[in-house]
Order: sequence, then structure tokens, then C-alpha cells
Amino acid sequence: MKLIVAIIRPEKLSEVMEALYRAEVRGLTVAGVQGHGGELEKVETYRGLTVKMELQDKVRLEIGVSENFVERTVRAILASARTGEVGDGKVFVLPVEKVYRIRTGEEDSEAVTPQDPGITELLSQMTAGK
Repeated sequence: MKLIVAIIRPEKLSEVMEALYRAEVRGLTVAGVQGHGGELEKVETYRGLTVKMELQDKVRLEIGVSENFVERTVRAILASARTGEVGDGKVFVLPVEKVYRIRTGEEDSEAVTPQDPGITELLSQMTAGK
């Protein structure tokens, strides 16, 4: 199990979300953040005062996935978030020691959705049969 953390440009969020959906990646957390990477500092004048604008608005995505979804998740983010300019962001892949699904009490790989390619369809079929 891995936690994928991506910091991207806010204007790329829709494209990234669409790419993740096409890659069958479900379940993520999105938060607005500010940060500074390789962007050049902007200097602005506000009411006669010169101010360095060092922090840029970014979007942070957190996505918990099983091992076999790591590569497709990272590829989807890289392909859809890239502009080729400084400030496109970063993707971090972190190990996850333990996961619990609050609703069911499932643990580890059972608590991470999806587990395998095509599992979404299989789960839908199983649920429909109940």
C-alpha cells in the first residue's frame, strides 16, 4: 500500500481528476495549499509598499492505493499535470504501514479501493447480486 501525494497547479486539477478517473483510480483527498518551489519570486507593489510574493497557490492531492495501482496513478498525474514550465509540482510515493476503513473495519489492502485492475466492476457485480 502506498500514499501518493501530488502538489499540482490549481488550473490542472480538472485534467488530473479526469485522468485519474480514466485510470480507474477512485478515492482521493484534495486541499488548497500554498508553497514555493522553483518559481521565480514575484515582486508586487501594494499601496506604495513593495512586497515579495514568495508563496504560490497549489493543490495537494492525497491518494491511497494498493501496490498495483501506484504506476498507473503516477503516470496519470504526470501526464495530465505537466505544462513543461517551472512550478508544475511534485509527486511523492510514500509507504503506508496500516490502513483501516472506518465504515467496515476492513484493514490494509481490503481497506484500499481499488485493489486490482477491474476490481471496481467485480465489486459492482457482487453488490448487485445481494
